[in-house]
Amino acid sequence: MPRDSTATKERLLREAERLFARHGLYQVTVREITEAAEQRNVSALNYHFGSREGLLDAILSRHGDPIDVARGAMLDHVGRDATTRELVEALVVPYAANLARPDDRDYLRIVAQLSAQFSTWREPAPGTGPYLREILALLEARPAELPEAVRRERVVEMIMLMTVAMAERARVIESPSRQPELDEPTFVENLTDVLVGVLEAPSRRSAPVTIPVVGSAP
Repeated sequence: MPRDSTATKERLLREAERLFARHGLYQVTVREITEAAEQRNVSALNYHFGSREGLLDAILSRHGDPIDVARGAMLDHVGRDATTRELVEALVVPYAANLARPDDRDYLRIVAQLSAQFSTWREPAPGTGPYLREILALLEARPAELPEAVRRERVVEMIMLMTVAMAERARVIESPSRQPELDEPTFVENLTDVLVGVLEAPSRRSAPVTIPVVGSAP
């Protein structure tokens, strides 16, 4: 691909990341992206990415693939029989590394907007790599004493909480008027604690409520 074409593709990607993160994934138009990238031809986006959806897929792969490699390295280190906390750390630590750079922070804010897709994590998709799916599958099998449906629901809730927490921290870092209350190591450790708690919390069923008959003894 010619150098100028490569530069155009990169500008489109970066401006899309910035606009999607700040104005909403489903609110930004193709025209707004091409204009921000200083492209006169609206069809430039389709030329490079095929469609708006193809552009989003490129963003998710661009950031998600390296994260998955890092998760795989952590998973190989702790092993498949690792503790729940170690597995959650393999999810959180590589993901939190994206807080360091502006374009990666935009990625975190974009992913949090895709909550409708979190329940389909078993299906291969751009940015959803094999190590992510393997770690989630290992976590979904725990605790074994909980009903399978409950475990499935908890994994989805964990994904939602992790992505929203990361997106909010990314937003605060970018804010001119706010700063995060926790330093980054403390934030990562605390978020890991919370996510482990979501997965391992005991299941409590409320005892049936007995409504006393009027005139009966209390």
